[in-house]
Amino acid sequence: MDQTRNRELLSLTAILTTAACGLGALVVLVKKFSLNQGENKIVRARQRRAVSLKAAEEAVLKYREAHPGTDAPAILSLSLSELTKCLRDGSLSPEDVFYSYMEKTLDVNKRLNCCTGILLESFDQLKTVGSSKEGLLYGVPISIKENIDYKGYDSTCGVVSRLEQPAPVDSVLVEVLKRQGAIPFVKTNIPQSMLNYDCGNPIYGQTLHPRNPQKTPGGSSGGEGALIATGGSLLGCGTDIGGSIRFPASFCGICGFKPTAGRLSSKGISSISRGQKSVLASVGPLARDVDSLALFMQAVLCDHLFSLDPTVPPIPFNLEIYQSSRPLRIGYFEDDSYQQPSPSMIRSLREVKALLERAGHTVVPFTLPRIRYALMELTLKGVLADGGVTMLNSLKGCPLDPCLSSQILPYYLPNPVKKLLSFLLKPLVSSPTLPVTQIQSVPGLWKQHASVEDYIHETIAEWRRCELDVLLCPMLGPAFKALYPGKLTCATSYTIIYNALNFPAGAVPVDTVTAEDEEELKHYEGKFKDFWDRLFKEAVSGAEGLPTAVQCVALPWQDELCLRFMREVEQLVKQNRK
Repeated sequence: MDQTRNRELLSLTAILTTAACGLGALVVLVKKFSLNQGENKIVRARQRRAVSLKAAEEAVLKYREAHPGTDAPAILSLSLSELTKCLRDGSLSPEDVFYSYMEKTLDVNKRLNCCTGILLESFDQLKTVGSSKEGLLYGVPISIKENIDYKGYDSTCGVVSRLEQPAPVDSVLVEVLKRQGAIPFVKTNIPQSMLNYDCGNPIYGQTLHPRNPQKTPGGSSGGEGALIATGGSLLGCGTDIGGSIRFPASFCGICGFKPTAGRLSSKGISSISRGQKSVLASVGPLARDVDSLALFMQAVLCDHLFSLDPTVPPIPFNLEIYQSSRPLRIGYFEDDSYQQPSPSMIRSLREVKALLERAGHTVVPFTLPRIRYALMELTLKGVLADGGVTMLNSLKGCPLDPCLSSQILPYYLPNPVKKLLSFLLKPLVSSPTLPVTQIQSVPGLWKQHASVEDYIHETIAEWRRCELDVLLCPMLGPAFKALYPGKLTCATSYTIIYNALNFPAGAVPVDTVTAEDEEELKHYEGKFKDFWDRLFKEAVSGAEGLPTAVQCVALPWQDELCLRFMREVEQLVKQNRK
């Protein structure tokens, strides 16, 4: 009887082992098939991009041969306000402007790999743009981030599984920009998943920094930052969920503005984390100067936008607030008690503070309440409320880009393992390292949302107690070495907090990193003198000559006041240089 039973057990074990092996082999085959499918999609996407670039090159060459007198360098040197004036009075034609920027973009892309494709329909729009001559952006070529829907083109967010799913219609923002006479002509590169502030993905590759190929242009609107900084675009449109407009602006030396979430339409804007409501994403402009950001906002905040998307409050741009010159009461801090800024960014912040005070503004100390709690319990727990599951699911069958791999690999660990590792690492590091933040229930998620609301009101109360108009604070930078952003998600504290608070915020360039800044960086120890502080020091080193910036912030829905403050900083910096 025992021998029979043993034989049965051995037979059952053999069957189960064979089944497990067969299942394992099937899983391997399915994964291999999925990866092959993904690789084929990548090849086809790159071919589509190559075709669009070649078609644009041929069109530019043909136009140049027919119009040899076009002064492209003069056109490219004009500010947006100067360009729109010339287009409106007829001293420049939309065709000359369009082909000048198209030619420059093609040239820049060869060097920096900042474009995911030329929007060939823009050539057709150019022929009919005269019907939009009354638009505030009449004849202005504009670049758009890859995740902004344009009919007939993918909005992949750098994820292979979203390839070959072209948008059926334009996003609301693209439709409004066209109505205002702008000509969207190119889509720009992003990091894989866009929850990263580098700029590389397995579909289109890595975008390089305009001034230093060892550095990243920032992200996730990194293609925009690189293209605008090198003159390939005068005005661009990006998105921001933790600094994704402000990082490229800071790293590349341009201006970027994150409006209050909901001020502009997000209909037709793709996202990996759609449905996450604790830390809000915004769509907004990047440009060479603040006036261009303001003109973008003035143009799109129109009746056409409010009609297409009734969820957007019908609040036109208040030009009076933007053009005001009354003295401001400005809050100020150099350190959020979490991430110590680099020496070059602190120096720039202090210089701007001194300029503001000399100009007659009042600058007073301000401290964000409970910053560590806000970052760990509200922002991190909000963005990763699902434990990163949604993000990981979007990456299935997709090779991991090097810029994301160091950030994403811990997400695959089982939650008990992550908790154990976090406990063991706690004596060594002071910043959150692993996403042990999954919210386990609907009541838990509601409680987290309520905590975010409470924190917003707590911060506003402190703001009003100090009687502030606006806030001047540090910006992350200078530009990181490539692949470091994925290792330093904890360094986003200065930007992501304003997404959780839903305060409008913008980055304004100030200066460049000096040899003295680099020398002082050698003595940088950071706030906690831990592994992350040492990594940050490595990330920002070797940046002599690269841009520095500051960040300007206002209360929710006071976007015009935030832009007015940004313009004040910009003008004072320019005057000081002279």
